Formats: sequence, C-alpha cells, structure tokens
Amino acid sequence: MIVSDLMTKKCISVQPGTSLADAARIMLDQHVSGLPVVDATGKLVGVVTEGDLLRRTELGTASHQAGWLKTFFLPDSLAADYVKTHGRHVSEVMTPDPIFVTPQTTLADAATLMVNKHIKRLPVVAGHELVGVISRTDLLRVLVRKLIEIQANEPSDVEIAKYIKASLEHENWTPKAGIHIEVKDSIVYLKGIIMSDAEKQAVNVIAENAPGVREVVDELVFVDPATGMAFQ
Repeated sequence: MIVSDLMTKKCISVQPGTSLADAARIMLDQHVSGLPVVDATGKLVGVVTEGDLLRRTELGTASHQAGWLKTFFLPDSLAADYVKTHGRHVSEVMTPDPIFVTPQTTLADAATLMVNKHIKRLPVVAGHELVGVISRTDLLRVLVRKLIEIQANEPSDVEIAKYIKASLEHENWTPKAGIHIEVKDSIVYLKGIIMSDAEKQAVNVIAENAPGVREVVDELVFVDPATGMAFQ
C-alpha cells in the first residue's frame, strides 16, 4: 500500500499569518495534534504542532533568563527563543521546511519516518502543493484491519505448525534445535529449551502471530547458561 491509499485528502491547514489562538482552537476542535502551514499558493511552508505551543509565557513554561555567556555570544539564539515564546502568529512558532511524504510513498516508509523522527502526522505533497495528511491513527486503522483478516482465517493445525516453524527458521536469534511445536484445535503448545527470557518471549510472540491461533500454551524450559539450572 502507498500513502495515497490512506491519506486524508481534505486536510485542514493554516497560513503563516493565522493567529496562534485560531490555530490552537482548530487543533482542539478537529482533535489533531498539528496543522500544515501553506502560503497563498497552497505550497507547504511549515508545520505547527502542539509541541510548538508548549513553551509559552502565558503558560509559565518559557525558558528562564539565559546566563551571561549565552547572552554575550549567542544573542541571535536568544532573540529566536523570544519569538517562539512570545509570538502571536503561526509563522513565528512553526517548524519551517517540514518533513513530508508524497502520495507514492509506501506506508512502510511513512511509518518508519514517523517512528524515527517522532512525528505523529506527515503532510503529503505532490509537486509543491499540499494534497493531504497521513497520521499514526491512519496506520493503526490498517493494522486493525490486517489483524482482523488474520483472525478470520481458519488454517489447519498442520498449517499453523508449519507457519510457526518457518517463522522460527527465518529469524537469526531463534534456537535452531530444542523447540518442539504441537498444535491441537488451534492451540499451540511450545515445548523445549530456551536460554534467555527475551528468547522465550519472542518465541511466544511468533506463535501468537500465526494465523488462526486461538491460544499459546508455554511449556518452554529456561536453562541458565551460567549454572545449568532449569526453570519451567
């Protein structure tokens, strides 16, 4: 899937001259955490988010008075901070030249950007024009549909066991021997030896993700590599 399959096309945007009061009101009314900022031609020029409005004199969250070193050597930085904490218009607090995606960007790439850049919403740009927005919520809707589709399948016990074994073989961290998979009435029984709690949990996750699984019964035995002691 690509971004154009999922994005919100009729997205709400503001202009650089929009007041912060109006921008904040729109965010609250529309239940969004950020807004694209476009100029008079529809070109994306920035993004304003809740985070941009957190450091404000009105909230008592503005930075404290800087020390004399910063005052002497970095006056421009102090002036920029003042604009951010005292400005009244979107252009004064927004993040310029924001990260964006195109309608052809894959959902995997969009999700990776959101995670790596700690972004909740991404503007979608075609050429220079804002054409939509895609958010984490949009991706969660896809996830829910995929999970429901997986649950709707009813593979046989043999197919479930094959899926789990193939998944274990695919991962480099999994033990290549010592794990036995039994499936009965769509219930998976995990038996064998593992060497760490993280390994144990990951094997359970693989079993849980197999299509058609109703329950996972963990009968794995943990063997402490240092002492050789075994624990159920």
